[in-house]
Amino acid sequence: MIFHSILSPGVSARTANEPDAANEREGQPGFFGDLNLDQIIAGITAGKDDYDLIPFFHVPLHDLDSIEYRHEIMRDLENAGVIGAVRRFAERLHTMRQHRARCEKLHYQRQKERWFLDAVGTYCDAVTGLVEDLSGAALTARGLVAFRDHLTGYAGSEPFIALRAQTKKLMAGLASVHYCVLINGARVQVSKFGDERDYSLDVEATFTRFKQGSVKDYDFSFRDSPEMNHIEANILDLVAKIYPDVFSELTAYCTANLSYENATVTVFDREIQFYVSCLEYIDRFRKVGLNFCYPRIVQECKEVFSDRGFDLALAGTLLGEHATPVCNDFYLSGQERIIVVSGPNQGGKTTFTRTFGQLHYLAVLGCLVPGTRAQLFLFDDLLTHFEREENMNNLRGKLQDDLIRIRQILDRATPHSIVIMNEIFTSTTLRDAVALSKSIAAKIMALDLLCVWVTFIDELASLSAQTVSMVSTVRPDNPALRTYEIVRRPADGLSYALSIAEKYRLTFAMIKERTGP
Repeated sequence: MIFHSILSPGVSARTANEPDAANEREGQPGFFGDLNLDQIIAGITAGKDDYDLIPFFHVPLHDLDSIEYRHEIMRDLENAGVIGAVRRFAERLHTMRQHRARCEKLHYQRQKERWFLDAVGTYCDAVTGLVEDLSGAALTARGLVAFRDHLTGYAGSEPFIALRAQTKKLMAGLASVHYCVLINGARVQVSKFGDERDYSLDVEATFTRFKQGSVKDYDFSFRDSPEMNHIEANILDLVAKIYPDVFSELTAYCTANLSYENATVTVFDREIQFYVSCLEYIDRFRKVGLNFCYPRIVQECKEVFSDRGFDLALAGTLLGEHATPVCNDFYLSGQERIIVVSGPNQGGKTTFTRTFGQLHYLAVLGCLVPGTRAQLFLFDDLLTHFEREENMNNLRGKLQDDLIRIRQILDRATPHSIVIMNEIFTSTTLRDAVALSKSIAAKIMALDLLCVWVTFIDELASLSAQTVSMVSTVRPDNPALRTYEIVRRPADGLSYALSIAEKYRLTFAMIKERTGP
């Protein structure tokens, strides 16, 4: 296999995943905010700003082979030895970039040249180190095997061998430079080191006999700044005149090797962090007992399910509070397409809805998803309608806004889309809400869309064989307390009605108690 990209098996797919300056956080998919995917991606990429990873998470995959390609790489990287090799490689290239950045900020040319030499040396060590680490690794992923072959070939190529040899030769040459500095007032004289005796040892031995107890330390510490001053720079220029061959060779070396990095290696260093950041992120949740799995992705069949899934954004928040989210299951089989979620407010309905969307989006990125097992749909578009505050600037009412947004969703949707709706038509009468909702449900069923719909209208749950009812539950012994579990059962409204009645002291027993016999 010819290596193109660690993110995609083909050239065209790689091009689709290349970051675009216009495709930054402002250009994220519209549903990110509704599903809190922006929070998840921010958590995954935290501390990885140098790699500019966020644009990679804005581009879902649209074919099963590309998703499997990423799954293979994720599985290999779950091997401690493999991910350890990648981390060492990344650390070395990070050091290389620091050397290059320092080189650009320095003022004196000879000092810049030495930092450049160190950068190239670190790069060569990174490449050869990764070749050695991967040569004995039991890789199975097509992408990693192809990259290993590419890297091995590059490390064995004549240009790289020559670059590495020249770099080592120059480093050895500079290490052999020894000189003496004689300072007499304002006069500085530089000469070659001629095996002069180190009199500091003699002085120290002479005065050791007079040492009594602890004494003050008069050792001088040089400042730690990498920037040279003009005196040091002039001394270095004098040293270069004494050793002209090695310094002139260094200057020629820097001019000839300005583009020393291999483009494929540089791109790999960045793209592999997509996987590393994902695995490091989910490891935080695994440590507290939450499960992740490789989902099975289906394209023709619309039977989807998830066991023990959870809202990853919520889990991230709870992690800081030393708590974990409630996990829930769902499944659709046969003709079932629409999950209608009802139940009391603050019972986890919106969280469940977000979970459904998050699982599907993470799945088409080729990532692991929360849960013990999952089968998810390869959608072409993910469309969301969450309740928004009324916009006073557009001179439209909330109902009209809802209808316009729903119309835009239905016009855009295809039979391979997923639609997620959360509490629509709350601003109108129940009769109108029921009529409008049934009309929209009919269009969704006609398109054969996968859909999750949070609603207070119980009738929608039993419209046809395509609809499934799921209900957020309460504690049987105390209906005012939510369990945050969403279970598959017929909607009856009893939990909601009873908890509201108890909240406002309007149950039959409470009214009877107040009114007397």
